[in-house]
Amino acid sequence: MTDELSLQRAVNRAQEARTLLESELLNGAFKSLEESYTSAWRATTIDDVSGREKLFLAISVIGKVRDHLSSAVSNGSVAEAEIKSLRETAERKKRFGIL
Repeated sequence: MTDELSLQRAVNRAQEARTLLESELLNGAFKSLEESYTSAWRATTIDDVSGREKLFLAISVIGKVRDHLSSAVSNGSVAEAEIKSLRETAERKKRFGIL
């Protein structure tokens, strides 16, 4: 049962992550930040290596956040399939009197 609970938690996290990925507010914030960082990066002077590196990292972090949310959605899909399989197996065992 604990296994099914952890799988259900993954499904719930996937639903939250999906909601965030579909959020206009969050997507707008990501887009705005990326544009702002890219603009600032392009405006750096030739000798501002440190500034460009920091801006590059900031842009990369936005992608990593998106990737993390996408991963949670994928993991939730896998967990949902596992829950379905567990329930079908339990139902078959019950039907054939194995339980």
